[in-house]
Amino acid sequence: MSTASADSIRLGGSERFENVLTEAALHGITWALASVGRAFVCLDPDFRILHASHLLDRFLGEGASKAVCGRPVEELLGAELFGARGPLKQALLDGQMREGWRATLTFNGASPRLVSITTAPLVSDSSEICDPKVRYLVLLRPADEEGSSPNAPVFYSGAVACSPVMLRIFRMVETLQQSEATVLITGESGTGKEVVARAIHQHSPRSGGPFVAVNCGALPAELLESELFGHVRGAFTGAIRDRVGRFELASHGTLFLDEIGDLPPSLQVKLLRVLQERQYQRLGESSTRTTHARMIAATNADLRVALRQGRFREDLYYRLCVVPIEVPPLRDRREDIPPLSLSLLNRITSQNGLVRRISPQAMRLLLNYSWPGNVRELANAIEYAVTVAHRETILPEDLPEEIGQPAHGAEAGATAAPGPNPQAEGAQAGPAGAEALQADHLRAVLDAHRWKRAEAARELGISRATLWRRMRELHLA
Repeated sequence: MSTASADSIRLGGSERFENVLTEAALHGITWALASVGRAFVCLDPDFRILHASHLLDRFLGEGASKAVCGRPVEELLGAELFGARGPLKQALLDGQMREGWRATLTFNGASPRLVSITTAPLVSDSSEICDPKVRYLVLLRPADEEGSSPNAPVFYSGAVACSPVMLRIFRMVETLQQSEATVLITGESGTGKEVVARAIHQHSPRSGGPFVAVNCGALPAELLESELFGHVRGAFTGAIRDRVGRFELASHGTLFLDEIGDLPPSLQVKLLRVLQERQYQRLGESSTRTTHARMIAATNADLRVALRQGRFREDLYYRLCVVPIEVPPLRDRREDIPPLSLSLLNRITSQNGLVRRISPQAMRLLLNYSWPGNVRELANAIEYAVTVAHRETILPEDLPEEIGQPAHGAEAGATAAPGPNPQAEGAQAGPAGAEALQADHLRAVLDAHRWKRAEAARELGISRATLWRRMRELHLA
């Protein structure tokens, strides 16, 4: 046999041997990780899945490990983590490992599963035992196992948090996965009650059906009744055609009744009947219809106070409050502010094709602010900062004015030089008349400067932070 032929055989044999070695090594790694309950996926440089271990079938159903191959990893683990500005994608591009993060694993309509994930770029010499196209590795394990980083954020069905109280809510949603019990979600406006409701729907047996939301406080009683139950033609003036109600639209899904505390008494009786008997009638119709919708209600009001005042039916309250979930205000879970801010920033900048990051000084102001508008106000503040920032890094001056001022209010008040100050004199005088005079004086100065706080503060000889604090105390903000 010629040398050329021998080299050709050796080359061909070597290639076949390498393929066999790669497959054998991959099979061995799959078996080894599966024996300790770990699934994994291999990603190419474009973050598409090249290989998924068979243990993924246990998480998402039979055939999932093959079905995900060739798909972007963000379809499996969410754009919040692996989208254009996703933190895990950015870490991998920078050659960094991330361990113990939590995310919602879902694919092709399978029931979402909360998992703990570890991501890492492959080392340069790993091509000896792995497909050379593989650049990144993602390990997955059930989230209820120990080992996740205590401060790592959890991305869960559109929500992100790391505070113990929010993680308890996520675990409650997981517990309700096979339940269709009615849930009552309470919390201040802007805390994310609808996000929790959507997570409950997505993790329920009705996840394949629609999620239909109705704000009970946004419509007068007559229109709200038609909105909920529907009407037939001629039921009232302007009813020129039949209308399908939200109960019917959500019959095989979830009906979310937001601001249930604003429901008029006449509709409370009808809603109670639906909860008890699953039956209702369209306006102007005599026949009875049946609904199979699962109901989730939410309110920012204290329904127990409404019960005592006779504004809310006690029997309806207990029908709604089968599973109570209270979403705490953002000021009571400040550890959630950094991951929420970064998640909101990634979402906003990816929509606009921008690159932004938050400076430590700006993040400190976000942490110090009280957030009366909760997560909704935080989202508005981040969007404002992205809009006005002229650099890639968001600085304190790019944040809304009221966020920066309270952080320096105490310091400014403590260091201000003493001097004649009608506001201070009025505050020391004590009586209500002095407070009114103080408010009138502040309003007059603000009016003179067209409510430009910087100019008004200069005339008063105080800082903008002190002016803002006094405006809030006197309800002038």
